[in-house]
Amino acid sequence: MAGWTCPGCGRFFARDRQTHDCAPGLSLDEYFSSGPAHERPVFDAVMAHLETVGPVHLDVVSVGIFLKNPRKFADLRTRDRWVAVGFALRRRATHPTITRKVVEHGGKYWHVANVADPDQVDEALCDLLTEAYELAAHSTLLPGRADRNG
Repeated sequence: MAGWTCPGCGRFFARDRQTHDCAPGLSLDEYFSSGPAHERPVFDAVMAHLETVGPVHLDVVSVGIFLKNPRKFADLRTRDRWVAVGFALRRRATHPTITRKVVEHGGKYWHVANVADPDQVDEALCDLLTEAYELAAHSTLLPGRADRNG
């Protein structure tokens, strides 16, 4: 997986010298050590699917887990009762867990699925995550332009 690793914090990005908050990432154990019980099973269900799609780099920071290939294609952010699984597509999509307004930005649509239980990571949601993965893997960065959060 091509990309750049910041010599200051050791985090991985798609673009050389990507602008970021230069702070070391966390290990998965550190991240999950203080989270709610629903968090890890949802992460495990998402990752079980994505491992069948292709390589995924985990950028684990205090606000969530960014999934990259090498560009960020999804993130998981813990909430009190669910995990907010965010991802970008070139189209608006629907799924029972997508309850927030889908936001258009730069020709892509940012979706957030509120997943409270690993059983909600069903075939339809996995298909959307695969689509987001493939979109990021085949997109090219414009010179001088970085993606949000790497």
